[in-house]
Amino acid sequence: MRWRELIQNKAFEAQFKECLFLRKHQGDYGAEHLIFAGLGSRSSEHEAWRQVGAAIYRTLVGNKIYKALFNLDHFKNLQADFFRGFIEGFGLADYRFDELKSKRRQDPEFELLITGKLLPDLQKMLHEAQIVFSAVNVARRLGDLPSNHLTPSKLALESQRLFKNTQAKVVVWDLARIKKERLGGLIAVSKGSAEEPRLIQIEYYGTKSNQPPLVLVGKGLTFDSGGISIKPSAGMEEMKFDMCGAAAVIGAVYAIVSAKLKINIIGIIGATENMPSGSATKPGDVYTARNGKTVEVNNTDAEGRLVLGECLVLASERKPQMILDVATLTGAIVVALGNTHTGYFTQSNELKTKIEKAAEASGEWVWHMPLCDYHTEDMKGTYADLNNISANKGAGSATAAAFLEQFVTENIRWAHFDIAGTAWAVGNRLNYCSAKGASGVMVRTFYELAKSVVD
Repeated sequence: MRWRELIQNKAFEAQFKECLFLRKHQGDYGAEHLIFAGLGSRSSEHEAWRQVGAAIYRTLVGNKIYKALFNLDHFKNLQADFFRGFIEGFGLADYRFDELKSKRRQDPEFELLITGKLLPDLQKMLHEAQIVFSAVNVARRLGDLPSNHLTPSKLALESQRLFKNTQAKVVVWDLARIKKERLGGLIAVSKGSAEEPRLIQIEYYGTKSNQPPLVLVGKGLTFDSGGISIKPSAGMEEMKFDMCGAAAVIGAVYAIVSAKLKINIIGIIGATENMPSGSATKPGDVYTARNGKTVEVNNTDAEGRLVLGECLVLASERKPQMILDVATLTGAIVVALGNTHTGYFTQSNELKTKIEKAAEASGEWVWHMPLCDYHTEDMKGTYADLNNISANKGAGSATAAAFLEQFVTENIRWAHFDIAGTAWAVGNRLNYCSAKGASGVMVRTFYELAKSVVD
């Protein structure tokens, strides 16, 4: 039966992500096999093209086809961002993490051949898509590595390896330097672990050195047991993903460096484990942060904000044009938004507009969350300047953001991204992501934000 008859008989209705694969097809286009994919009513969304690209990839690989031809001449009016989304869908779906298996899959490397008239804007988008999906996959791999293969020191080594032959410079502080620099929150969280913490700074200067940098800050908890306030055992293995904020920063900087954007950017990552032991920080302990503020630790499982606070002080000292921090910070954001949208917090309307535009351009979904003086009041301490958990119930993600805000110098544009719901296990929503693995979320949006600063 020819493909036109299949469509007439409604064997294929072109619903969103629906694929029809015809093996050993004899007929039009001179191809051995044909695949049809549906965009449904979403043909005007570049995110739809990304997901359709992934659907085609998975259908082909499922049928053991590892080479495909995409002829641009059949898409006369293909928009450049649709084309980029389509290519990203293939590249993101092609990711797998099996490097620790004794018998790895031996599938051939997938080849997507682009033919037809590749206009300059499409050529540019093809190059950019390759940069972006490669950077996202870098972040995914870091997230998927188990904590014994990615300790804080190994995360620092991975960063140095990744940027070794680039224009970026990686500076790593060990425990002695961290103590010298008075990073009290990072020290407090690390005290229960046999693994020493690391402070990782990735610096790239793509324009004049006197231009204020964009600073990205990432939470790098390579494993989070909860410390003395220990987590339930069920699902604790997922706490290897508690460094996905750090992975997002590394991936975003990697994309920016690869694209040679004319921007100055600094990535700052606080890396540690949070473990229970006789030397661990205890509930009720008080430490002093680099900016002189004292913090009472009433719950050692609210540790990410302690690490991020120190990184935000360092970020503020670099006199940036803006600071963006990203972290798997609260279960409350999962309750609010599930695993579809990343919640973000900022009191800058200008920055809010930039974030929304960047997210729209990247195809990632974000949601602006409230942050006000009441949330700040909730974080005031009894025996110290601040508590690390709220004095009241509810608004757990907003009060965490209010805590972080206390470590950002006034008048610096700042936004906090809570990716606790979107950093892993989003394959049920996004077909180009693994079912259980890291998603690499926010790499694409941060890259678009960096581009908007250049523009």
